[in-house]
Amino acid sequence: MNEQIITVQSISKSFGENTSPLQVLEDLSLNLNKGESLGLVGASGSGKSTLLHIICGLEQPDAGKIVIKNVNITDLNADERSLFRSKEVGFVYQFHHLLPDLTAIENIALPAMLAGIKKEEAFEISASLLDQVNLNHKEKNRPNELSGGERQRVAIARAMSNNPSCLIMDEPTGNLDTKNVENFMDLLLEMVSSREIALIIATHDNNVSSRLDRLLSLE
Repeated sequence: MNEQIITVQSISKSFGENTSPLQVLEDLSLNLNKGESLGLVGASGSGKSTLLHIICGLEQPDAGKIVIKNVNITDLNADERSLFRSKEVGFVYQFHHLLPDLTAIENIALPAMLAGIKKEEAFEISASLLDQVNLNHKEKNRPNELSGGERQRVAIARAMSNNPSCLIMDEPTGNLDTKNVENFMDLLLEMVSSREIALIIATHDNNVSSRLDRLLSLE
């Protein structure tokens, strides 16, 4: 039986404190196993980003719970959630959010060093990841010296630097052309398979959603 990595149990979330709050998520449940991929699809404003933020502990649900690797993160305080997220969750945004003054290898090494890994070991991990994303020749390049596709590959490598159990992505291909999307997904799914990571992607791109194991449509 596959190991369950993410359990979302009956979560609800609304915004606004007036007489008619906006209900974004209502009694939503899902499970995701090791090595499995899930796509969140739906129109803008349907709650995809909110769901991602709740799953990784950036926001708290109004009701329900999130369990990642048998830890109920909704019971943790903000500092505990942050520490847990740094070890178990990799996050990739549509805009890569690489630090502009750091090289590719420094950007990748930073999360590991912040988690307490020694600099030399963190850079060894980063060099290995750069090789996996086929950018070992760009380790000293800063983000403005990389193409859009290269920046997103560095962002994947950075998200993997602490060897997380799950990878969460919010429209990661929104700024890539069709060929770069194809290359991005080839690389991503190979890494997810080899590392047995649970993957959740919010996307509008059929070239992304068509290659995932399951889809959840939010309305």
